[in-house]
Amino acid sequence: MTQPFTDAIAEAEKLVASAPHIESEADLLEGLEYLAGSIAASLHLVYNFSTEHPVLLSGTGPFTKMGLDNPDFLYFATQIDGHHDYVLSGTRGSTVDLNFQLLDSAYTDRDVPESVTAFDDRNLAIHEDGSYRVSIGAAPVTGCDTHIPIAPRPAQLIVREAYNDWTENRGTVAISRADTLGIGAAPLTKEFVLGRYIGAGHHLINRVKTWLQFPQWFYMNNPPNVFEPPRITPGGLSSQFSSVGYFELEPGQALMVTVPKSDAPYQGFQLGSMWYVSLDYINHQTSLNSHQSHVDPDGKIRLVISDQNPGVVNWIETVGHRRGFLKFRWQRTNRPILDEDGPAGRSGGLRPHQSLATVPRRPHRHRAAVAVPNRCPTNGRGDPNAGLAVKPHESVRTPRQACLVRWLRGVFHRAAAPAGRRGRRGAARRQRRCSRSPDVVAARTPPSPTGAQ
Repeated sequence: MTQPFTDAIAEAEKLVASAPHIESEADLLEGLEYLAGSIAASLHLVYNFSTEHPVLLSGTGPFTKMGLDNPDFLYFATQIDGHHDYVLSGTRGSTVDLNFQLLDSAYTDRDVPESVTAFDDRNLAIHEDGSYRVSIGAAPVTGCDTHIPIAPRPAQLIVREAYNDWTENRGTVAISRADTLGIGAAPLTKEFVLGRYIGAGHHLINRVKTWLQFPQWFYMNNPPNVFEPPRITPGGLSSQFSSVGYFELEPGQALMVTVPKSDAPYQGFQLGSMWYVSLDYINHQTSLNSHQSHVDPDGKIRLVISDQNPGVVNWIETVGHRRGFLKFRWQRTNRPILDEDGPAGRSGGLRPHQSLATVPRRPHRHRAAVAVPNRCPTNGRGDPNAGLAVKPHESVRTPRQACLVRWLRGVFHRAAAPAGRRGRRGAARRQRRCSRSPDVVAARTPPSPTGAQ
């Protein structure tokens, strides 16, 4: 029964082992870690996938990374069909952005999907208590204040919640199909379970192939340590601009990047490995957004990218990587991001640079003192204890790390429930029921993979 999936794991391992960017055993071991997360994500997505009773699932996170996932984002996705009507319901948290996007297909190693439509919380009718109800489909659904019409064809729905401050209160979001709400799932069959394992194998292979190919299209067209001009993110949101590149740094070298602080509500920077996933952001500072960064008096943010600690607050750690990807994002924009809004970089030795003279020096692990750069993005109840779990002088673990660990222990890979105790309990029961029982007689496979971006 499990043979199709174990065969797919063996094929995926060969793809990882033959990746052209591997230069050392460390690169290969990192790839095998990436493969482990992809295996877990593929099973999680396929075994909770249902077209009849859709559930918003997290396909990427700290341990199941893909698509250069943003440490400041939470991602949820599901498959919908424009022949049916759906209801999105939830509560708006205090995050800087909540957006929804429909893609016409899945990411593959041959194609990048087109965005069918995208909207954010500014398009929603949000009540005083923060709640909202949105219908998606051919016709409005009774009780919904907002309607998003879509064509009668399949589409991927992606929900992104963006955090400037990691202590912001998380919102909630859930989805239901109007014509199947309250209808139970079909009983299991041998054919259905076998189909799940086959589907998980297909998902895994496509996931590995896609994200090995994607950066070759959009990141490797220039020399190292150079950024592309800002543009709308390929396969991403129409309100998201990005500037990308890749770094190559020898031991003792640093890349110094200067970028104007943007008027966009979200502006963030991160590093990624050659596996096109985020670097370790639990134990290291591998990303900073404009809310977390020190801004110089001239309105510029100056970042230092290196493996060694230069003693500045805007240090971005390469975590032992000689090569990797660079990405700036601007989101929730009301205007185009122009070339002059983008970054400029120069590489060189790690000696102090004159432009950094005014940046205050402090121990790197005390970086929590700068602009409260911590978050605990999954506490939808506004728990006052969800923020700084330790003080910098009490432990080498930063508040940022402690907050994220709290998140991982509590709610990782669990879609948010409707507000209120009864609503949360009901949603939990429905999700457990969906996790245990397939909802259709014939096995089906979700689109693979859902892009992060």
